[in-house]
Amino acid sequence: MKAFIIDRYGKKEKLHLQEIAEPVIKENDVLIRIYSASVNLLDSKIKNGEFKLILPYKTPLVLGHDVAGVIIKTGANVSRFKAGDEVYARPADHRIGTFAELIAVDEADVALKPKKLTMEEAASIPLVALTAWQALVEKADLKKGQKVFIQAGSGGVGTIAIQLAKYIGATVATTTGTTNVTWVKALGADVVIDYKKEDFEAILHDYDVVLNSQDTSTLEKSLRVLKPGGKLISISGPPDTGFAKEIGLGWPLKMLMALLSLGIRRKAKRRGVDYSFLFMRAEGSQLSRITALIDAGIINPVVDKVFPFAKTEEALTYVESGRAKGKVVINIR
Repeated sequence: MKAFIIDRYGKKEKLHLQEIAEPVIKENDVLIRIYSASVNLLDSKIKNGEFKLILPYKTPLVLGHDVAGVIIKTGANVSRFKAGDEVYARPADHRIGTFAELIAVDEADVALKPKKLTMEEAASIPLVALTAWQALVEKADLKKGQKVFIQAGSGGVGTIAIQLAKYIGATVATTTGTTNVTWVKALGADVVIDYKKEDFEAILHDYDVVLNSQDTSTLEKSLRVLKPGGKLISISGPPDTGFAKEIGLGWPLKMLMALLSLGIRRKAKRRGVDYSFLFMRAEGSQLSRITALIDAGIINPVVDKVFPFAKTEEALTYVESGRAKGKVVINIR
C-alpha cells in the first residue's frame, strides 16, 4: 500500500510517499480502507521528536491520528463490526498511521461513522472531539450553569469544545483573532475575546474551568481567572504525575513529570485550584456518544481545507502555520 512516512525525527524532516507492507490484523482488529484522514498539530510534534520520551515510536513511521473509511476485513474475535461498515476512529497510541491507504485498528477504538457526515467531515472529528469530551466531561465534570474558558476557539479542539460546552449548558468564553470573532460567536461562544486587542485576564473572573491549549505564560494567567476550587486542564503541558501514572511510565519519567509540572502545581495549590494535564486517548465508546450528538445536529464538524493525498506534506505545513479554522483533512480515496 502507499503511505507517507518519516525516516527520522526532526523539524526539517519531510513526509515522503512510499510503498510499504499492508497491515496485519490481530484477532481484535478491523482493517479499514482509508477514505479520509485529518491532520493534527500532534502529528507535527511527533515528527519533531517532542514526544519521544512518552511515545518512543520507531522510524520509519507513518503519522496520522484520525481516520474515516470502510472496514474490509475483521479479526477472529471482532463482534461489533463487519466488512462494509463505514467507520471512524482515533487509533490508539503506538498504532497510529492514517496517512496511508489502509490501517488496522482495535475494534474498541472504532465507532460507526455519523450518518449525516461525509468521509471528509467524519475524519475531522475523532481526536479533537475525544479531547474535548475527556477534558470537559471526564476531567472537569462540567455542569449546566458553570463557566468555562476554552482557549483558541477557532482551532480544531476549540471549535468542538465550544459546541460541547454549550450543549452541557455552560457559559463559554474563548479567545480568537480579530477576523474570527463573529464566526466563533456563531459556534455558540458567549464571550469572545480578541487576543490581538484584549487581555482575557482583565475580562474573565470566577470561572469554574479553563481548557488551556497555549503557552506557559497563558497557562499561568489562566490560574487567575479561576475561582477557588476551579479546574485548570491543559492539553499543551506540562505533563504531571497523574498523567505519568495513567500511561504507566517508570519511576525516572514520573520524577521528570513531577519536576516539569512542579511550578504550575504549586501556583495552582496556592490559589486553591486543581491543575491536570490531558493527553487524550482512543476510546470508541466515547466516540459513539459523540456520534449521537453529531447525528442529532448538536455538534457539527468544522473543516477548513481539504488536500489530496499527494499533498499531505502541504497539509501538515498548513496546520503548522496556525492559520487553520477548524480542521485540515486529506482525501486518500
